[in-house]
Amino acid sequence: MTFDASGRLPEAFLTPGGSSFMDFLAGHAPDLLPGRRSLGTGDLSKDVPHGTTIVAATFDGGVVMAGDRRATMGNIIAQRDIEKVFPADEYSCVGIAGSAGLAIEMVRLFQVELEHYEKLEGTTLSLDGKANRLSALIRGNLPMAMQGLAVVPLFAGFDHDLSGGRIFSYDPTGGRYEEQAFHSVGSGSLFARGSLKKLYREGMTATECVTATIQALYDAADDDSATGGPDMARRIFPVIGVVTADGYQRLPEAEVGEIVDTVVGARLQRPDGPAAPLS
Repeated sequence: MTFDASGRLPEAFLTPGGSSFMDFLAGHAPDLLPGRRSLGTGDLSKDVPHGTTIVAATFDGGVVMAGDRRATMGNIIAQRDIEKVFPADEYSCVGIAGSAGLAIEMVRLFQVELEHYEKLEGTTLSLDGKANRLSALIRGNLPMAMQGLAVVPLFAGFDHDLSGGRIFSYDPTGGRYEEQAFHSVGSGSLFARGSLKKLYREGMTATECVTATIQALYDAADDDSATGGPDMARRIFPVIGVVTADGYQRLPEAEVGEIVDTVVGARLQRPDGPAAPLS
């Protein structure tokens, strides 16, 4: 793409096209797409920070997504306060696991993709449409995933047609799967999912759902060294996003801190956490 020194928009911006910003980039500046970049050979996974555990769960009226704050590079803690949960648009959010830099870049491209569609079409994509657009972005990253730089996001949002929250997971090839009730991705996902399996109940309130996701991240951090638990000394807590019919909201730090204090206080009495009833 060439730029006009006079300040006029380049021809690419004046040419009629589709509603996909990704297709626009592929047609006019393909080198800006993450998956088109040329990298060295071999496994590069140990050379970049990786995000770890994301959990999501639905409740009556919406969906909650929570992410721990640790990024690791091999056995090193690369960052203690990384953010892994982002709003995708007004009614959806996306959490990232995998190669942190590429994942954040993919989220920004996804945000622009949804905004571009809304500007050109004058309406928002359906939740299924948004999930499909993210699937295409992940598929475009497949060459880098084959070199160890996989991005595995978790997508969730409020579906106005169904009046409820929905969760979508992906594999590194872009395969899209809708999850029921709750799901988790990342290195600590097995432990987080097991925790949610015991704690999740239908009909939970938003606060109960947030508490369950924090309990799940605590359990994940208890068994997975790459997942960061609540940092009580630095007061660094998980990022919690809540999506309802009113839109996306990131819970304030103070509110998350109060729930974390309650969870950690209870763990001092019972380190293995709350238990499910036997009958």
